[in-house]
Parts: sequence; C-alpha cells; structure tokens
Amino acid sequence: MTENMTQDQRLTWLVEAFKADSGEYRDLETPKGTEGRRRVLRSLMNIRMPGPLPARALAVQDDYLRQRAAEKGVVELKDIPVARDGISLWQGDITRLAVDAIVNAANSRMLGCFMPMHSCIDNCIHSFAGVQLRSECARQMNRLRARYGPDYEQPTAVPMLTDGYNLPAKKVIHIVGPIVEDTLTDALERDLANCYKNTLEMCRENGLRSVAFCCISTGVFRFPGERAAQIAVETVSDWLNAHPGALDRVIFNVFKDEDKGYYERLIYSEKL
Repeated sequence: MTENMTQDQRLTWLVEAFKADSGEYRDLETPKGTEGRRRVLRSLMNIRMPGPLPARALAVQDDYLRQRAAEKGVVELKDIPVARDGISLWQGDITRLAVDAIVNAANSRMLGCFMPMHSCIDNCIHSFAGVQLRSECARQMNRLRARYGPDYEQPTAVPMLTDGYNLPAKKVIHIVGPIVEDTLTDALERDLANCYKNTLEMCRENGLRSVAFCCISTGVFRFPGERAAQIAVETVSDWLNAHPGALDRVIFNVFKDEDKGYYERLIYSEKL
C-alpha cells in the first residue's frame, strides 16, 4: 500500500510510472538525486494530455503531492493578518494556501501549461493539484465545445470552477485575463476589473468564503503591474462594500517584491 512507502519511494515509483505512461519517454534516464527526479516527474505531468491514470498511480500521486504540500508548509487563513476590511496581502507560493479558493491565471484553452517546469502560476497550480485537475478542465471544456462548437475557447473574464484535488485550497477558479498586445486601453481595464468581479460573484454563488487572487494578466499577458494592482484593489474593495458579509476574506497573493510594493501602497492608503 502507498501509505507504507516513504516519500522518496513514492517519487521513484511515480517517475517510472509516468515514464511508462508517456510512451515517448519510457526509456528516459532517471536522475539519482531527489531534485532531478522531482523535475522529471513534474515535467512528465506538465506534458501529459488529460485522461485517466491507473488507480494505483493516482493513489501514489495523491499521497506524494499531499506530503509535498506538508513539506512546503500549509498556510491557514488564521496565519494571514487582515490589512483592512476583510482584505489581506500575502507574498509567497499560492499553492500553500488553505483557503476556499485560489485563482489561477489561465489561458483560453483552460488545460494548464504544457511547458515542462515553466514558472507560470498555471503550471504551478496544475503540478501540485495533480493530473486530475487537467482532466476536470478538459471535461468542462468538452461540454462547452459540445454546446458552442469545436473551436470554443474560454472568453476573457469568464471564470471556471474546479476542485483543488491535492492542493490545500478546496477549489480553483480559473480565469482568462486580458492580454495587452500594444497599448493599454479602457476596454482592457474593464476586462481586468470583470475578472475580479466575476470571480467574487462565483465565490458568492458557491458559498466560498475565502479567496486568494494572483496578479491576473501581469507577466506574459503584459498588463502593467501597478495599474493592474490599482484595478484589483479598487474593484475588490467596491465589491465588498456592495456585498457586506458575502465573503470573510479576500487575499491578494503576490510573488515579486515589486508587486508587493504596489499592493502595500494601495491597501494601506487612506484614500480608498
């Protein structure tokens, strides 16, 4: 049984199982070191198309990922101080947060990032949730394509709710943010505001009392970080004021020091 395996044994077993599952990488040489094996496992998970995994492999994966979450350190809501009016700022890995929902900055295919070991939040969330997350996203997208046509892609600012699987968070809300191709426009700013509004509405409709937002549309989507933070804080503050008691906590999760600075200045400003 997988409960009797050590974490190192689970890792070794999973690498071989995912190599065999891939077919193409069946004969890939397995690194001896722990970090090398972790990279191979995550890479094989990243490139794997959605679909069922044998029950034994799924059980070992789940035990392995839950132990990895414990090793990284699970952060509870009580561990994050409130900055103002039910709003918190927290810097770190969003996959550590034990909240009702975390927000994933997804692409319009809604299947996660297929680039091995990519540093984007989409890749990170899928990697630590497990292969079930991609499979659920695929099932939802297949139902939408059956309704809207085979070329359907998820529109900007329309959230999709899934389970969190092996994440400490109960749910994941996937949302496609606006992409700044050339210059920032009023329409793009409205789209970003709607990402926050629609996510909060999804939380309210599904009884999710706490949510952690990533920095939607910054990074590769090229939305200027400072303006994105302004829109995020203003939109969430306005929504919470309009819906008193609807949520217990909204967390702005940042990774970079630069983004932390933007949010600190906004959240602690007396002008809001």
